[in-house]
Amino acid sequence: MQKIRAYFLLLLIALTFTFEQTACKVATAGENQFNLFTVEDDKKLGAKVAAEIESSPDYKILSEKDYPQAYQYLRGITNKILNSGKVKHRNDFQWQVKIIHDDKTLNAFCTPGGYIYVYTGIIKFLDNEDQLAGVMGHEIAHADRRHSTRQMTRTYGIQTLLDVVLGKEKQGMMTQIAQGLIGLKYGREAEKEADDYSVIYLCATEYQSNGAAGFFQKLLSQGQGAGVPEFLSTHPSPTNRVADINQKAAAMKCSTKLSSKNYQTFKNMLPK
Repeated sequence: MQKIRAYFLLLLIALTFTFEQTACKVATAGENQFNLFTVEDDKKLGAKVAAEIESSPDYKILSEKDYPQAYQYLRGITNKILNSGKVKHRNDFQWQVKIIHDDKTLNAFCTPGGYIYVYTGIIKFLDNEDQLAGVMGHEIAHADRRHSTRQMTRTYGIQTLLDVVLGKEKQGMMTQIAQGLIGLKYGREAEKEADDYSVIYLCATEYQSNGAAGFFQKLLSQGQGAGVPEFLSTHPSPTNRVADINQKAAAMKCSTKLSSKNYQTFKNMLPK
């Protein structure tokens, strides 16, 4: 059955390349509409990438046993977003969250299938829970709108990802994919959609709907606009993204009032 499906997908790929111009138009009009992989494929690929990350010494994942309160706090933010009623694959994906101990890295990312990783660096960099919720909403959107498998297809090729899904990947391939996923560069439409959906998700919660804009604003205020981490970089510029996020919140008539949370308490739960 897997062989039949693989042949079918390869046939679709051939047709896609034959009609490349049409496919490009579809992708530009709405990138989430063009994806040869299924939701089940996202789940399988995400599980393999997560296993690779968590077995690698390169990623110092905090033990939930040692930091139960920190995980409870972060999972609380995650659940509020997931329970907003706006996450399409709320019940399809795993939506597991892990904390990576690295204070020098301003990053967070989400694999296909909903495995979320947040670095201590960005947690400590941000000023309030609303900003972190905005960042997490953005990352959840990349998985929920299935941007990852589309972009990874372009980066690694259809056949490579098919081999991974079917369990036929070459030695070292999962390590390469896991590393590539952390710095995965999305296109303009995918980044814009993730920004928009961060607002959509947070609009239905107690959080400031434009929380993600606060992250960019802090980067700009500290003169770090040119060094934005890959997970929120590419284009448009941070300045334009602040404006676009705020405009989306205003257009939806969402609250931009800061929630009254003691974010410093969360920071204090983390290793120094």
